Amino acid sequence: MSRALTNGLVLDGTGSDAVPATVLVDDGRITAVLPADAEAPAGTEVIDAGGNVITPGFIDLHSHADFSAEASPEAITQLYQGVTTLVTGNCGWSPFPIADLAQMRAGTAFLSPESSWSWQDGRGFADTLDGVGLAINVALQVGHSALRLAVLGGAERPPNQDELARMQALLRQAAEDGAVGFSTGLIYAPGTFAEPAEVAALVATAADCGLLYSTHIRNEGPRLLEALDEAIEAARAGGARLQVSHLKAMGPANHGRVHAALERMDQARADGLDVACDVYPYTASSTTLTARLPTWTMEGGTAGLLARLGDPAERERVAAAVREQSVLDPANVVIASLPPGRYEECRGLSLAEIGQRDGVDGTEAALRVLENHEAAVSVVNHGMAEDDVVAVLRHPYTSVASDGWILRATGDGHPHPRSFGTFPRVLGRYSRDQRVLSLAEAVRRMTSLPASRLGLTDRGVVAPGAVADLVVLDPERVADRSTYDEPWQLSVGIEHVLVAGEPVLRDGEPTGLRPGRVLRKTSVSA
Repeated sequence: MSRALTNGLVLDGTGSDAVPATVLVDDGRITAVLPADAEAPAGTEVIDAGGNVITPGFIDLHSHADFSAEASPEAITQLYQGVTTLVTGNCGWSPFPIADLAQMRAGTAFLSPESSWSWQDGRGFADTLDGVGLAINVALQVGHSALRLAVLGGAERPPNQDELARMQALLRQAAEDGAVGFSTGLIYAPGTFAEPAEVAALVATAADCGLLYSTHIRNEGPRLLEALDEAIEAARAGGARLQVSHLKAMGPANHGRVHAALERMDQARADGLDVACDVYPYTASSTTLTARLPTWTMEGGTAGLLARLGDPAERERVAAAVREQSVLDPANVVIASLPPGRYEECRGLSLAEIGQRDGVDGTEAALRVLENHEAAVSVVNHGMAEDDVVAVLRHPYTSVASDGWILRATGDGHPHPRSFGTFPRVLGRYSRDQRVLSLAEAVRRMTSLPASRLGLTDRGVVAPGAVADLVVLDPERVADRSTYDEPWQLSVGIEHVLVAGEPVLRDGEPTGLRPGRVLRKTSVSA
């Protein structure tokens, strides 16, 4: 159907100022951007923007919705943020390839997957998502931890040459199946067991396949710069495009380090490396509680950890190592979600509060929660500085990204608010209210910039020929409502969302249409 978005101010996604215009859409693409006083052709359905802003659909470069999209294909939380494309498979975790389903389910349990697990490879997973019918688009990356699980299981050792070759073959197969990127999560087992040489070899393979390399670097605290150097060197040696995921500095002792990290990225870019980063606009992270344990405790995966916690001598060794490592801050680590068990009523409480209730310290509280909930515990970790968030957000090569995965509007637990409010929060709090970015620049960070990281030449802009993924937003009203205490609240101010020219949100209400699809690498530049 032909449609016309009229009576709006177009921010085209390039960073240019808004201009009054009418946008014509036909057969899923933008056919023309006309002067505001132009009349829509006869027979065209008109969507009145009401004097609001028309933008490209937002592209979230860092999502974990591959573990929730099958069960929540309507993606309500995303529609209310103006997101039309999610890039998944981040932090080293993708739901494929699968060699041992039990290991995959255990390794990803902290993400609370809502999956049928009816596939083995990327092609099968993409076909599954296309089969359920998506309201928005999804682009898949393949994760290093998933590759390692498929070949090495939970072993804490380097691969031999045959095993490395098998991981590389699986990576190439994922690319052939349509993956757009390769990711690592070097703080998560089993990815954390990889030495730099292993990572570099896989990054080179990813580059050969034309994939983006996205990385949750090995350290975001005192060794932030060292970890960033590892990522830069791997990308440089392999000829890869590098995306540094959710750049930040965790812990008060490390606040301010992001400035040096940004300078290091700028130098690498000046030296010819294609490197950029993304950020979510919050001062708390969210991760699995096991990420706050020493690396060796996770050999053998969650089963290995639970076995250690069940042995009194080993349990004390784990506890002593956690206390000595001083990475766990019990007062600022809050339980977000966990499976049924002894501490399920403690969602929303910090480890310090749980410890006070039980009469133990925060380390012991953490171990008790882990052993009573299959080590599948997601937490919110308050540990960043607002000034650092702003510094990263201001950098011209920073995309806005959520690191979220919740797509449904209601549920249990205390998830991080970023699943519900990332994009409106930047548009409202950081652009309109604090003027950290102009509205045009904020929109660029959500549209053409992330599109360019993926090589999406026909998305992220309002221009003739581009796919008609479009958003109409009220710049005075757009805002996030989700909080740490009350996260299950949808954003406001997004009036209309079109995916491939079809309205999936109209007058602030979902339409039930599902025109989205998996954007496979063979078609991302179509």
